[in-house]
Amino acid sequence: MPAIAISILLVFLPLSLVTIGGGQSAVADMHRQIVDVHGWMTASQFVDAFAISRLAPGPGSLLATLIGWRIAGFWGALAATIGIFGPTALLIYGVAHIWSRFEGARLLKALERGLRPVAAGMILAASYVLINSLDSGWIGRGLALASTALLMTTPINPLVLIGGGAGCFVLLHMAALI
Repeated sequence: MPAIAISILLVFLPLSLVTIGGGQSAVADMHRQIVDVHGWMTASQFVDAFAISRLAPGPGSLLATLIGWRIAGFWGALAATIGIFGPTALLIYGVAHIWSRFEGARLLKALERGLRPVAAGMILAASYVLINSLDSGWIGRGLALASTALLMTTPINPLVLIGGGAGCFVLLHMAALI
């Protein structure tokens, strides 16, 4: 295994353990490690990998696999995948056993209530990092925020928003505004 793949593994191992609320909660720190600390990708490349990972079927943590692939090919993808899924899988196996044994206990209920705002905060941090990494300036940020608001307040199909956003950019490009 190449040295870069080992470095990738060492970056994703600790990130695996902070994915409270799902893989998307670690996106902000993934961005910091991959873009800012190691410089393996640009912010734009990171956002592109994020977008592709959201379009692909499977868990959102496949972003790690895509990042690993982009950085170091097969070995990078393997290292990132093991790094992001391995520790969490082992931890969840143990926690599930304890959780089922003490189901309904006050301590577990308090822990669940306490972790909800942590997960929400981590997901908001990831959203902030991704929006700030958009190459499309204020137009892209505005469309992202408007799309988010529409998704949260209406039953609109996300595919309609994707098509609408693409249409907006095509029209703006044709009008030479971007």
